[in-house]
Amino acid sequence: MKYLFYSVLIITAIVSILFWYATYSTKSGFAIDQNNNHIPDKWEKFQVIFKLKSLVYLILGFTLGYLFQYFDI
Repeated sequence: MKYLFYSVLIITAIVSILFWYATYSTKSGFAIDQNNNHIPDKWEKFQVIFKLKSLVYLILGFTLGYLFQYFDI
């Protein structure tokens, strides 16, 4: 059952890297960002994920906290 905790932990790491890379690539000029919203223009179709960034982190944080307590890791 600890696999569930580790899976959520890996998903959290991947999502964090995704958000970081989106900001890094637009600030460094690697990706084109015409409207300066720190989302590469090629990723604009997933814009809703970036707008709900705080909610995504909140859900992942609560999930990790619950699993951390539940599995007594």
